[in-house]
Amino acid sequence: MYASISVKPLSDALFMINLQKFADTPKKSDPYPYLIIEDALDLERLSALLADFPEISHPGSVPLEAVEGGPVFKELIDELNGDAFRKAVEEKFEMDLVGKPIMITLRGVMREKDGRIHTDSKSKVITVLIYFNEGWEDGAGKLRLLRNGTDIEDYVEEIPPSAGTMLVFKVTGNCWHGHKPVLGKRLSLQMNYMAGGAAKEKHEFFHRLSAKIKNLFSDKS
Repeated sequence: MYASISVKPLSDALFMINLQKFADTPKKSDPYPYLIIEDALDLERLSALLADFPEISHPGSVPLEAVEGGPVFKELIDELNGDAFRKAVEEKFEMDLVGKPIMITLRGVMREKDGRIHTDSKSKVITVLIYFNEGWEDGAGKLRLLRNGTDIEDYVEEIPPSAGTMLVFKVTGNCWHGHKPVLGKRLSLQMNYMAGGAAKEKHEFFHRLSAKIKNLFSDKS
């Protein structure tokens, strides 16, 4: 059974993540459990956070350990790995995440094939997405939460990848999502609570291998 908590007001502690806003945002259940928090991060420090986001020059998911961000970005990573955020997620989704390994990957450059409709793998329990783009006017690249795995137009909600926006959803068999193709810069962080250590190690191995291959071809181009 998950441990119920009361999230402290922001005045009691300084957080990069607005935990009170997280707690106050209703969870939706159609078509699967999720919540979207706009301005989920400290707005006064958002510019510094964007400046500290790691430089990523090639497409695909990049393991956190393969890049180097600035101190404000590292502070965000510490909070994502911390107990306070985990307990906020536990309470919202009514589940126990104690002992669940955490995996964090980043994206910086999109290819035409990125964003195709998919569900996250069963080895992931919870997915957290945070966006780092200053303004997003392009209709493409907006993440859609979908009712099925075939129709990108059959969506319940569309999320611009604007800086400070956070999406959290429970990984289910029908957690379909995707976006219309966009080329070029689109900054995001994905964090997952994993089902177990073996699942995390497997995902991290393939992310590292993929990143090395893309770097190799990028250097030759």
